[in-house]
This record gives sequence, structure tokens and C-alpha cells, in this order.
Amino acid sequence: MKQRLRNIRRNPDALAPSDLGPKRLPILTSECLALASSSWSIACACVPLDPGHEKREKQKGDTNLFVAARPRVVIQSSAWNTLQAGGSELDAVEKGCGQCEIEQCDGSVGYGGSPDEHGETTLDAMIMDGNTMQVGAVADLRRIKNAIGVARKVIEHTKHTFLVGESASLFAESMGFPSEDLTTQNSVSMYVKWLNQNCQPNFWKNVTPDASKSCGPYKQTAEFSKKEQSTSDRRIEVHNHDTIGMIVIGQSGNIAVGTSTNGANHKIQGRVGDSPIAGAGAYADSTAGAAAATGNGDTMMRFLPSYQAVEYMRMGIDPTMACQKVISRIQKYHPYFFGAVICANTSGSYGAACSRVPGFTQFHFMASNPILKQPSEQIVDCI
Repeated sequence: MKQRLRNIRRNPDALAPSDLGPKRLPILTSECLALASSSWSIACACVPLDPGHEKREKQKGDTNLFVAARPRVVIQSSAWNTLQAGGSELDAVEKGCGQCEIEQCDGSVGYGGSPDEHGETTLDAMIMDGNTMQVGAVADLRRIKNAIGVARKVIEHTKHTFLVGESASLFAESMGFPSEDLTTQNSVSMYVKWLNQNCQPNFWKNVTPDASKSCGPYKQTAEFSKKEQSTSDRRIEVHNHDTIGMIVIGQSGNIAVGTSTNGANHKIQGRVGDSPIAGAGAYADSTAGAAAATGNGDTMMRFLPSYQAVEYMRMGIDPTMACQKVISRIQKYHPYFFGAVICANTSGSYGAACSRVPGFTQFHFMASNPILKQPSEQIVDCI
């Protein structure tokens, strides 16, 4: 497959669209069709939830409830059923994120999506235990479909926190994960289309030839430009950064979080986003709460928004305000960045906030529990 991708890069016109076979699209359930119709990011939380977002003291034996931003119902069901069957919070996170990897949620999670600039799909994932503060993460993972499962093995079978690239794949294989091709006809089609558009958009700057007009290979230029990001680049952000982030707070108050993504479309090989970084993509502390972030990871990781949101909640700030404050901190330096954060504290309150940009003015998330017959959609206006 790598040789095939190299041949395509040299001559994208040599492969006609008809040669690609039927285009593989994500399967949408009727419940999530409206929310999944765009490629905005996915974040999920499973928390003991109060109607109306009111704070309360969590009583022992409270029922686990779910809050999710733009999820598939089956993802919530997977995590919920795991808890109901006696699984741990980490089990629920792994199962929920893993189901999204299997279903290739919106093409932004799992195999067959977001090909890099050489046509390859790679995966990032992270899982964190809010009781022990243990973290397992993988990035630039190749040939392995179950990224969140590999991240869990990093916790269970190593003294490390983060494994990357080919070495992470070799570790996964040693743990019994099968080696599989992550490329599909759909991802090849996306790659060919991108090549035929002169490799637009891409993530290069200050190089020659001009990366805004042509493909590489590129070389650095003698003079660097410091001009602001263009409006067209900001528009690209909204449709080019996707993640599933999940928070689980169990009946005992134990908290776990996890993330999984195939990263940004047409990224430079070796790029790692915010999703697998503890404190950036997600963070959990069973004494304070948890948060998960989604959006432009290259910008958001510099501010550790999930960690900061949890620390705000530790100070007694309610989850909605904690989310808004971390968004505002980033906007001070990047007023046009695309992103959102969802938070939940130990008392069962939850909240979310997002950064307003053209094409992204609201953030959708959903709540469900055993009493509700179906997930209840919640919406916050971006700031």
C-alpha cells in the first residue's frame, strides 16, 4: 500500500475515481444524523448529572448518567453497558472510544480517515485514571486499529506514559494487537483529490515552493513571514480537527477520561495533536473533576485547556465558567481559533464552552440516563 501511495503522489491523475470502487462513508444512525452531518469534533462525558446543571452533593450509590457532545448513541450504550456489567470507569472509557474507532465516527476517528500528506492514516489516543493519575498514550500509531486499547496497555504493562510512531506499533503487536492496513478506498480517494488540488490545504509555511499554491517537496526559505493566519485558513480549521473525548464518573466518584482520533487531514508526517497529551486533550482528577477538549489541537495543546479547566473547578468555579475561562485564555492569543471544552465536576455539575468562528457558532452535546428514553440535546452558544 505504501508503494501504491507513493505512485499516486507522483501521478495522481493515473488513478481515476472509478478505480477506487465505492466510496466508504460513515454509517449514521437516525438519532445522530443531524449532529453528524458536519465534521465538527466529538466529545463525550459520562457523569452523575443534575438536570438544570445545578450543583449538588453526590450521594453514594448515585446512578451513572451520560453527557455527550455530538455522539453516536451506540457509543454511549457501549460505555453504559460496560458500567452496568460491573466494569470500571477505565473499562467504560476504553469500550466507548473503541466503539467509535470501529465505526470510524464521522471519518475523524479510527482507520480510513484523515490521510497525512503521504496518504497514510495514523492514530492518536490517550486514557487516564483520575484516582491514580496514571496515563497511557500513543501517537502516530500505524497499522493498529484499536488505538485506545493500546493506550490502555501502556498503563497496564509499562512504566512509561507515552509511546509514539513505529515503536508504538511494535509494542502493540507484542501485546497481541493485529497488524492491519489503516488505509481504505475512501482515504485514498481523499488523498488523490487533495493532490489534484495542488495539495491544498496543508500545514507548511515559510517554505519554497509556495505551499499555498503547490505541492512539495519543500525547502525552508531565507525569510520568515509573521503575518496573521488568513481567513481561508481559519475556515479550514473548522472542518479539519476531530476527536472523540470521553469522561466517565462512576457511582463511587472515580473518574476516567479517554480520547481517540486520526488527527488532522493532510498533516505533516509525524505530527502529534493535543488528543493524546494529558492536560491538553483530556484530564481527570477524582478530587476535582475532568475535562476534554476538541478543535485545533496544534493551538490548544499550548494552553493545556483540560488541565486548566480541572484546576478552575478545584478552586470552586462551576464547570460552565471553567470551560469559558480556558476558551478565553486561548482567545487572548488566538482570537480566531476553533475549539470547544466540556467539563464535569465531582458534585455532578457539567458545562461546555466553545470559541466562535465563521461556521461554528454553537456546540452541541447530549445528556442521557436510565430515566430518559433517548439522549437529550444540549446546546451552548460559542463565545
